[in-house]
Amino acid sequence: MIEVFQNPDVMAVIMLSLQVSTSAVLIGMLIGIPIGAMIGLYSFPGRKLVISLIYTMMGFPPVLIGVVVYLLLSRQGILGEWELLFTPTAMIIAQIVLVTPIITGLTLSAVYAKEKIFSETVQTLGGNRFHIIWELIKESRKGIWASVATAYGRAISEVGAVMLVGGNIEGHTRVMTTAIILETRKGNFEIGLVLGLVLLFISFVMNSFLMLGMLRGMQNGGKG
Repeated sequence: MIEVFQNPDVMAVIMLSLQVSTSAVLIGMLIGIPIGAMIGLYSFPGRKLVISLIYTMMGFPPVLIGVVVYLLLSRQGILGEWELLFTPTAMIIAQIVLVTPIITGLTLSAVYAKEKIFSETVQTLGGNRFHIIWELIKESRKGIWASVATAYGRAISEVGAVMLVGGNIEGHTRVMTTAIILETRKGNFEIGLVLGLVLLFISFVMNSFLMLGMLRGMQNGGKG
């Protein structure tokens, strides 16, 4: 097993997987948390339809997302002139499309559960809209942490979309999930198994980190 980790190609695959998934989840957080909080907090015409669409997108098959992003980035696509297909950037875009509805939907649910009681309390204390949203996000952090953990687990283990738009090119767009499939097909079961264990370890560390954040928040008096 140690020999596997001494292989620079294997380490490059692991690092690229972390880079792609972490970038996608961070961008998904910047998009999904504010949108989820706004939808959970405010009523507007068509709100139920928007919520229904977000929940539907949470279950989108990754392969379908890969096909859509592929078509957009292909030479005939509206974003073809950017020449991003078969690059790590294309893989990040596909994963953003995958994880953002998850973060948005779970944040929405967490905020909506707190909205009625908490917004009235902040308004009574003289808080403005910005304060309401900020305090509501803080109070809902348990659900938001869970959304980030779920999204990261989905991103790091995803294979269909990244294979379509990345192409599984050695030394360029090969990540752990696509490498596992390739090495298993080649009969290199040891490398495939080690990469699978690394994938599991990363998910464990990420969830432990997020769980620690939740516990610290609860110990500091938060009820979120």
